[in-house]
Amino acid sequence: MLFSSPEFIYLFLPIVLTGFFWLAKWSHRIAATWLLATSLFFYGWWNPAYLGLLIGSICFNYGMGLVLARESTRPEASRRRFLLAFGVCANLALLGYFKYANFFLDSANSALGTEWHAGEIILPLGISFFTFTQIAFLVDAWRGLAREFNFIHYGLFVTYFPHLIAGPVLHHKEMMPQFGQRETYRLNWENLSVGLTLFAIGLFKKLVLADGVAPYASPVFDAAGVGADLTFLEAWGGVLAYTLQLYFDFSGYSDMAIGASRMFGVRLPLNFNSPYQALNIVDFWRRWHMTLSRFLRDYLYFALGGNRHGKARRYVNLMATMLLGGLWHGAGWTFVIWGGLHGLYLVVNHAWSGIKVTLGLPGGRWWTRLLAWSTTFLAVVIAWVFFRAESVDAALSLLTSMAGGHGVAVPGSWLTDSHWRVGWLLHTLGIQIGEAGKHVPDPWAWAWIATLLLIAARMPNSQRLLADFRPALDFVEDAGRRVAWRFSLSPVWAALTFILLVAALTRGEAGSEFLYFQF
Repeated sequence: MLFSSPEFIYLFLPIVLTGFFWLAKWSHRIAATWLLATSLFFYGWWNPAYLGLLIGSICFNYGMGLVLARESTRPEASRRRFLLAFGVCANLALLGYFKYANFFLDSANSALGTEWHAGEIILPLGISFFTFTQIAFLVDAWRGLAREFNFIHYGLFVTYFPHLIAGPVLHHKEMMPQFGQRETYRLNWENLSVGLTLFAIGLFKKLVLADGVAPYASPVFDAAGVGADLTFLEAWGGVLAYTLQLYFDFSGYSDMAIGASRMFGVRLPLNFNSPYQALNIVDFWRRWHMTLSRFLRDYLYFALGGNRHGKARRYVNLMATMLLGGLWHGAGWTFVIWGGLHGLYLVVNHAWSGIKVTLGLPGGRWWTRLLAWSTTFLAVVIAWVFFRAESVDAALSLLTSMAGGHGVAVPGSWLTDSHWRVGWLLHTLGIQIGEAGKHVPDPWAWAWIATLLLIAARMPNSQRLLADFRPALDFVEDAGRRVAWRFSLSPVWAALTFILLVAALTRGEAGSEFLYFQF
């Protein structure tokens, strides 16, 4: 069930919300059970056959968490490590079978000339998210940090529908205490207003902005996937369109998840904080999929040694972490390369930071900030080509096109006799006028892409607009970047919220799935 679907907006969310607060008048435990049951229904709507898999995973990890918490008070360290390793390996085995079995078999077949097959395996929706969430829980139970073991609250911690399908990746300490607070079970009109506004912003981002630019992206990547040689403008138009589609799609989902949860009085952690405004790649990963970055840092990078064993080891740990982060996103060599590129970017970023300090190079000036933003954005765009492409060959072909290797041409329809000076300049620069490819966005589409890029790179995000009401758990506003036109409980903002909802819900076309559902 999609957040943007009529079933969710007109039926599921109102029924669940009404039932939750009505039952809370009689019993908080019954209300929490209702929310757990409806979250399981929400998951089962996709494929009831995998509901048993989710419930089995919950029961197994809850039991392992109890055992690890009890063992954390005992001195036998080797026994505790064995139990933790068993629990983590069981989770990774489940994830590995469903997500990576065919990938590894295909890779082995290509290398060895064999024909091993595991049959058709359907990837359970959200398995990466609920697996990582529970691995974090087991590690914290082993460390003695997990102290609450109410089964209903634990089930909600894993299955809570606003985060179940595409994140954020949660920590038990963030969520389970909220399910035990009395305030959570009291209807609060401020929470409803803030949550509905945030949900409306996210819905607008998804249905109007992300889905609106998607038609310029998919045909280009599809053409590259079948071996077509695209021209310069075709390649850049498609790649920039996908860069912005992914941004507004994921940002929209994150806003809707936080907004829907806030209606229930529960705050989710921030997962998205204007990553295309980052001035370096380290800052990008502090802003993009923030809870996954936190998980990889806390449970993988630090476990490998972090930066405690010198620069060389630090760089190896960064590369290993990002390679595994890339593989987490998808079972394919394109995702491995994407992760490897970001690992390389992080290594270069850390090395360059040290060089800047040593040489005393200037920073903070407008032109250095512009150069830093441009370099960071270009690096991210190049990596997105591998993230989206159907194969490594398709990605390399697209990058060749973006470099002008398959021709640079401007459609003749863009120029008239009155533009003869422009035509002369284009010819002088070696740019042809004529057939530039059928996938070149028209001038209005380029204006739309430029507008979306300006919004992503300069406009305040939803968390800054609603900063006075702290919609997410961990958003900290920079006092020097306060927004003048902030959200308030006023008729003006009520009207704006209504306009956003109407604009999104009357768009006409059926909304597509969120891009991160595939992970």
